[in-house]
Amino acid sequence: MTAIVAPADTTRRRPAFSLARWLERPGVFSWMMVGPPIIFLGMLVGYPFFYGIWLSLLNRPVAAEGKFIGLDNYIADWHDPAFWQVVINTFVYTIVATILKMVFGLGLALVMNQDFRFKNLTRALLLLPFIVPTVLSTIAWQWILDPAFSVINWTLVTLHLIAPPGPSWLGNPDLAMGSLIIVNVWRGLPFYAITLLAGLQTISPDLYEAATIDGAGTWTKFRYITLPLMKPVIFIVTMFSVIFTFADFQLIYVLTRGGPANSTQVFATYAFDVAMNGGQFGQGAAIALTMVPALALMIAAMAIYLRPSKS
Repeated sequence: MTAIVAPADTTRRRPAFSLARWLERPGVFSWMMVGPPIIFLGMLVGYPFFYGIWLSLLNRPVAAEGKFIGLDNYIADWHDPAFWQVVINTFVYTIVATILKMVFGLGLALVMNQDFRFKNLTRALLLLPFIVPTVLSTIAWQWILDPAFSVINWTLVTLHLIAPPGPSWLGNPDLAMGSLIIVNVWRGLPFYAITLLAGLQTISPDLYEAATIDGAGTWTKFRYITLPLMKPVIFIVTMFSVIFTFADFQLIYVLTRGGPANSTQVFATYAFDVAMNGGQFGQGAAIALTMVPALALMIAAMAIYLRPSKS
């Protein structure tokens, strides 16, 4: 008698749903890690930004209800000569300070990339201006640039380079902006130098050895090896520097408060003065928001200039 064997069940059964296994999936787990910071940043940055946009469309004086006026605040800024002086001051301050930090920072990074005694100690001391709190270091610079107690004036007078008592570095409209740029460069130079130094150490020494064998000099190696390979790092560090310098507030407000005669007034300090000291919150918000397209324009121009060349 022949036994009848039932055919085997070849259909695949879907495994039972497991929450732990689902959470371990790369796509789900990555969003779980990234999601909370994105939500937090959206609440921390998004709400003030959109509230600032709404505030800029209002006539909102202190202790009074806001009245919707549309784009009148922006139109008033467009016709305000002081606002255009602020625009020029901000771009001059940002561009000159960024170029100086980029040039001297790269030079300092090239020096720090060499082998010499006390190299690690020198690199640690290089960070000192960046570690000291901004207000504290700015107060020290306020004393250094003081017309009566300035160590710079004392040195120049002692060397008979200028007549006593010396210039007022922060009280002279022609010298105040240059003084602020020097202080900003002093403070931002360590960030540039250390970041560029980290980028330099990623370049393989074999490239320089091959170039030396081919007869390339120092300038040739710098132009055709160092600069092309450092372009991504230079772009990142310059972008951060432009953002920080463009929106600088503490350094300028502590040293000059935008004076004398608005010669050092920038977007951040001018918006603060109009909103807090002048009591016009809507007008101040409009001035502050004007920084956004101007800053985006500068970053876009920088990205186009530093884009990698096509071979």
